[in-house]
Amino acid sequence: MRNEPYASARTVYWIVDNGSSHRGRAAIERLQGRWPNLRLVHLPIHASWLNQIEIYFSIVQRKVLEPNDFTDLDPVAERLLAFQHHYEQIATPFEWKFTRTNLRALLQHIPNQATPTALAA
Repeated sequence: MRNEPYASARTVYWIVDNGSSHRGRAAIERLQGRWPNLRLVHLPIHASWLNQIEIYFSIVQRKVLEPNDFTDLDPVAERLLAFQHHYEQIATPFEWKFTRTNLRALLQHIPNQATPTALAA
């Protein structure tokens, strides 16, 4: 946030999940207090599928780190690097099943009076 173009931007939006380090009113006040041009935007709760890195981490957890029977960190690092190399060769874009129609239907269930602060809490 100290570097350009962020430092002089009128508004910078940070899109975050609901991880404990940036969840709730205290996180909003802390971050926006430090950088007045920052606006913290939380993904909906239980929407990790919107966060592409969460999808990748889920794949790594299921395909690489289970079973968790490593005796030290070297085999973990070797397996992670081997998987990364393999995945770079075979990865294809995720096929989204969630459509605009699905989104419209979901949004109709969210109360109109919900504020960004209420959603972030």
